[in-house]
Amino acid sequence: MAKVEITVNGVKHSRDVEDRVLLANFLREDLGLTGTHIGCDTSQCGCCTVHVDGLAVKSCTMLAVQANGANVVTIEGMAKNGALHPIQQAFTECHGLQCGFCTPGMIMAVAGLLKYNPNPTDEQICHGLEGNLCRCTGYINIVKAVKRSAELMSGKK
Repeated sequence: MAKVEITVNGVKHSRDVEDRVLLANFLREDLGLTGTHIGCDTSQCGCCTVHVDGLAVKSCTMLAVQANGANVVTIEGMAKNGALHPIQQAFTECHGLQCGFCTPGMIMAVAGLLKYNPNPTDEQICHGLEGNLCRCTGYINIVKAVKRSAELMSGKK
């Protein structure tokens, strides 16, 4: 067992965890933050993407003990004061989701992409999301949602 202190969505949590517990499982089972999905257990799908110290990370590839002292943001931490984050708003407006299972990971990956590239091309969007799989869509509306996200975040309506 190891003691971890992790700030998640602005709230500091201190827990004893087994050394082998994945960050994804810690978030879901220990903290009850079920927006972080586990889809493949092999880091292929990206459903478990969260931000760790500002970087988009697949939480199924990281142990909770590795996140000790880190600042983690999950999909639950994106909306503020009851208002959707612009990326969440854009996914809704552009129908960038169908079943919604991949959506939390997609949104977290998009936030990471737009942090470093606030106005990506279609090719850059596809490259930025290649680690996140959607089994329902053809990605056309997801790309539209990323472009709309960039507009909303830049202040363009």
